[in-house]
Amino acid sequence: MDIAAVRNMTDAELVQAIADAKRDLWQARFELSTRQLKDTSTINKTRKSIARLMLVLAERQASQKAQGV
Repeated sequence: MDIAAVRNMTDAELVQAIADAKRDLWQARFELSTRQLKDTSTINKTRKSIARLMLVLAERQASQKAQGV
């Protein structure tokens, strides 16, 4: 997921996407530990995706906080 697509999401969609990505990360780690995961790069990709989502959410919260001051 690229950053442009993330920036077009609403706050509710961002929160849901973060929850989904965290669930996917947990599943990938579980599959890795049981030796069922074929592509180990999915763990790093998912972590980076979570970071992008959280970055945009934090930017929006900081922006709202700055405007409210």
